[in-house]
Amino acid sequence: MDPVFRRRAELGVKLAFLALGALLAVAFGLMVWRDRSYQPVGEPVAQPIPFSHKHHVGDDGIDCRYCHTTVERSAFAGLPSSGICLSCHSQLYTDQAVLRPLRESAASGRPIAWRRVHQLPDFVFFDHSVHVTRGVACVECHGRVDQMPLTWRVAPLQMQWCLGCHRNPGPHLHPREQVFSMQAATPPTAQDVQRLEQLMQLPDTRRLTDCSTCHR
Repeated sequence: MDPVFRRRAELGVKLAFLALGALLAVAFGLMVWRDRSYQPVGEPVAQPIPFSHKHHVGDDGIDCRYCHTTVERSAFAGLPSSGICLSCHSQLYTDQAVLRPLRESAASGRPIAWRRVHQLPDFVFFDHSVHVTRGVACVECHGRVDQMPLTWRVAPLQMQWCLGCHRNPGPHLHPREQVFSMQAATPPTAQDVQRLEQLMQLPDTRRLTDCSTCHR
């Protein structure tokens, strides 16, 4: 074989092995990322403080917006700071061992390392404020958190699940005064759906299902 062709063949083989190695590394990385970031539906997520929505929301009636302060005006709902927690717990259960991470956070200024239950990939754009101002209630995506001692995911949050709502949003809409209510809503009638769609001034479903709506 001509030396030139032999060198090219060797180079081709080396490049092929390098490409295969890179693909295997990417595949392994994706598997690790999925294992660490994906939370199965129905599986409670352990937290540094075992915060119970059932107690705080269901029993005490605390509104979602008290802890998730930016849900109406920002893409992110916001996670409760130690200051928000201490608005109650500077007086209540101050010496409980379970609240040690809260006291340490307040003393050090480092935020509590809450674990996200509803984690979306970086390539997905989601805006809480757009959804709640258009009448999509918290229970539509998060379920009855007022019945959860520890929070778990009730919906897969996968692309087809989101598109199902975007293609037919009407049945998932609620009057604005019910958006933060945890009570199970009565299924809307056809007249209710039409009225809510007009009231919320939704874009047409073609715009809601454009790729650029969620991938920017």
